[in-house]
Amino acid sequence: MPFLRSLLHMLFMCVTVIPYTLVILLLRVCGASPDTRWKVARAWLALCVDAAGWFCGVRYRVQGMEHLPKSDTEGVVLLSKHQSTYETFLLPAIMPRPLAYVFKKELLQIPFFGWSIGSLDMIHIDRSQRARAFVHVIKRGKQLLGQGVWVIMFPEGTRTARGEKGTYQASGARLAIEAGVPVVPVAVTSARCWPRKALVKIPGVVDVSIGRPIPTAGRKSDELMQEVQAWIEAEMRRLDPDAYPPAPPPSADTPPTHAPTP
Repeated sequence: MPFLRSLLHMLFMCVTVIPYTLVILLLRVCGASPDTRWKVARAWLALCVDAAGWFCGVRYRVQGMEHLPKSDTEGVVLLSKHQSTYETFLLPAIMPRPLAYVFKKELLQIPFFGWSIGSLDMIHIDRSQRARAFVHVIKRGKQLLGQGVWVIMFPEGTRTARGEKGTYQASGARLAIEAGVPVVPVAVTSARCWPRKALVKIPGVVDVSIGRPIPTAGRKSDELMQEVQAWIEAEMRRLDPDAYPPAPPPSADTPPTHAPTP
């Protein structure tokens, strides 16, 4: 039964993306604003998230929304844990501002889905030219942040298995420093219900925790990313303790540590 429900959810997404994409393309041809096109795309993403609940019993709960900036003119760079496809749908659906993903240009070739994201304010890069790609991320990212669009990046670069930690890259921190905006760390336990590279979804609740904005003025990208990583990984252990081995007891010479407040 879980396989059948998951297959129905996948088919639902494949079918519904077609009319939404056609609307986005029509709006683009007619000269509609990027914000209007984003609202249509966001509606489809929210529909897919809701459908995961209908078909597969996957639901979510969010804490920390009060930490997000209230002003439409205040930009942020969201730096999120990445365990599943689920958060790529969920985060745009719950955020109060349009989001710009940084993604590999090959995704533009996917019928309908790729055509949709190619019609939105996103940042697509050529991974084979890393230096030029980073320059493009900085330039385009600063431009979008100045327009009220928030940039979202996954510092680990790819999806990680439940209970695992990837290598955190500092490019998101560098963008935030260059643009003069804070970073907001996000922890997501999506692999609990939608494991990476898996079709079958597991009924349950995905927890999303949004941290307080971290100022970037006068910071170095590496140490800023270390702070982001420490918060995300500590928060992941708090939200999904069953996925991580128990921490070893501190020795007599080790001062106690405290998990960051969400």
